Amino acid sequence: MQSYELTCIQCPIGCALTVTVDGDAVKVTGNTCPRGEAYGVKEVTAPSRTVTSTVALTGGALRRLPVRTAGDVPKAKIFEVMEQIKKTRVKAPVKLGDTVIENVCGTGTDVIATKTVK
Repeated sequence: MQSYELTCIQCPIGCALTVTVDGDAVKVTGNTCPRGEAYGVKEVTAPSRTVTSTVALTGGALRRLPVRTAGDVPKAKIFEVMEQIKKTRVKAPVKLGDTVIENVCGTGTDVIATKTVK
């Protein structure tokens, strides 16, 4: 049996969670709402994050375009996603929400622009 101490980040309360894993059974305590339980389970069974960065931009008012993943990517893939982002070049104009990289590194999520640049 393993036990993890986490701080929930799903709302401003920041509940102190204890997540206990015993085989396939996962138990979360310390949460004050269902979102805390879901966060605790996900964090110990399949941790993922939103990745934010910038990509090179040509022909626009800025040299770099701020981007983020449209959804979470597995923590184990973050460095691979960042390498792909680092290699990406975009030509202006770009609109907020435009897809910059589709299905980045096979994660099932896109990298999108977070700013409009003309």
